[in-house]
Amino acid sequence: MISFRHIISLTILPLIMFSFSQCSSQKKLQDKAPVQLKGVYCQNWVAGIQGGGAGTNIFIPIEAVTDKKVQLDSVYFRGKSAKLETKPQGTSIYIGRFISERNKKRDLVMDGDGKKEYGNEMPTIPEKIPFELKNDECVVSYKEGSKTKYFKIEGVVEKTMESFPMAPKQ
Repeated sequence: MISFRHIISLTILPLIMFSFSQCSSQKKLQDKAPVQLKGVYCQNWVAGIQGGGAGTNIFIPIEAVTDKKVQLDSVYFRGKSAKLETKPQGTSIYIGRFISERNKKRDLVMDGDGKKEYGNEMPTIPEKIPFELKNDECVVSYKEGSKTKYFKIEGVVEKTMESFPMAPKQ
């Protein structure tokens, strides 16, 4: 004869397994982009002064939006993610800014007394992005109504590095 405990475990176990089957950490990419793209490119930059910073900007120029309810949100590129922003004069180009650790100002206090090291900045641990991308690929997230969707862009062109001078030309 089957015990009551055995019946309960046989009914609860499939429910638990079914609930976990709906979970997925992989984001679903859309087959078609909701915008028409001109030519996506990235460009490294470095400041002209020590500690001024460095990084990579990715530029996503768009020709037209196929659906007016679409709003581009973020970009995933080379293992990092960044919010997309537009220039003040228009929304025809979206920019993702990735700041790197190179040429970053570091004020470290090293002392035998741990209390004097209190103001030191903690090292940042890079977050893992949910996509496996090649060096010339990026994924853009966008909002369509209240849903977040994703599309992939292949063939991102890398332009020559831009070095900013220490002072403007006179």
